[in-house]
Amino acid sequence: MCLAIPAQILALDPATDVATVSLGGVRRPVSLALIEDAEVGDFVLVHVGYALNKISAEEAERTLAMMREIGELADQAAELADQEAESIDQTHQADQATELDATHSEHAANSEPGR
Repeated sequence: MCLAIPAQILALDPATDVATVSLGGVRRPVSLALIEDAEVGDFVLVHVGYALNKISAEEAERTLAMMREIGELADQAAELADQEAESIDQTHQADQATELDATHSEHAANSEPGR
């Protein structure tokens, strides 16, 4: 699966067919070899250093909003996984303590005089 990220063209170099784009505030050079009629201010989908096609500002914002939401959901999932792991660890420790108590009790009962 490939992921193309929306970016806005900030500057063009027609001699090299390269644009400077903003990817989440980070400036990167991107090849324009695959698209035509790019202009400063246009939004493009970028994948591995190439602008694949132009998109509208609205589509770029919708896509970026979805990506932010996915990131937030991933953060929430990671937090829940950490909480679950902690709960499992606490349960495991309690189980070990119970087993240790049972072993101690059994050992103490077997070592009483007269047994």
